[in-house]
Amino acid sequence: MAKVDRRIVRTQEAIKKAFLELMSEKNFDSITIQDISDRANINRATVYLHYLDKFDLLDKIMEEHIYNMGNLCELDADMDWIGSTVHCMEYLESNYLFFSTMLTSEGAPYFRSRFVEHNIEEFKKDVDITKGKNLGQSEDVVVEFVANAYVGVVEWWLKNGMPYPPREMAEKVGELLERNL
Repeated sequence: MAKVDRRIVRTQEAIKKAFLELMSEKNFDSITIQDISDRANINRATVYLHYLDKFDLLDKIMEEHIYNMGNLCELDADMDWIGSTVHCMEYLESNYLFFSTMLTSEGAPYFRSRFVEHNIEEFKKDVDITKGKNLGQSEDVVVEFVANAYVGVVEWWLKNGMPYPPREMAEKVGELLERNL
């Protein structure tokens, strides 16, 4: 496996941080590559060395966070909904700037739909409409309901400055997921 150059990682992190800070301050459409490079204290050409444009930068950041959440929050045989949700809420807390910017502002309105879609795919793995409380239900309806409810609760939690600590929030949300899946 090739060794990653730490300078490249530091530069990319500076670019992402600058971009997210700018998105929390102003509309995505008004952010320029020059704004990003000024905030990151790097040359404009350096941003282009790593990203095609601000749309590519936004896509890469979103994909990175969705991928990370998918890995951290994946429900496995050793974990219940509450345990899985603890990992998710802790990740949301540690990446508050990103998620609060994406979900609570008008910075990137299509992030919400991508986030919902990701959750739909994850919840599909756990829905069983052949028995129990969801017997006879439409899988699509159950999954849409749960994914949109989950994202809505996350939005509420972030908009309100995370009024419950991650573990307590995870317990509340995990219990709701157990009731509905």
